[in-house]
Amino acid sequence: MLPRLTTITLALLTLAACGKEKHDDEHRAAPAGEHAAGKTIVIEVHTDETGNYFKPNQVTAHEGDILRFTLVTGVHNVHFLPDSNPGKKGLPPASEFLQLPGQTVDIPVTFEEGTYYFQCDPHALLGMKGHLVVQ
Repeated sequence: MLPRLTTITLALLTLAACGKEKHDDEHRAAPAGEHAAGKTIVIEVHTDETGNYFKPNQVTAHEGDILRFTLVTGVHNVHFLPDSNPGKKGLPPASEFLQLPGQTVDIPVTFEEGTYYFQCDPHALLGMKGHLVVQ
């Protein structure tokens, strides 16, 4: 009777240990909106009765974060123009045009600390601009 009880006890302890490891792994998982290197910052892209705009149009981020531009309405792109960011290195190229609601473009924040300006090319003269502060 004793060997059988020992086997059952060992089996239960093994299962408990496995369950704890899984729970600990889940606890270490990145929260929603975050990934291993940083967080995902959603910036909505709009055209409506008030105009064409990024929401928010002022963003603070850290290296490793992701800027996710998400189209709500209209047709827009995202462009970190070299002319608007003199001396800045590693600027991403202009994005493709977002045309369908829900489409996204992700831009990893790989920039050095500083302030960076971005715009939607066809609507920049209408004020569709924003800026990113990398800390």
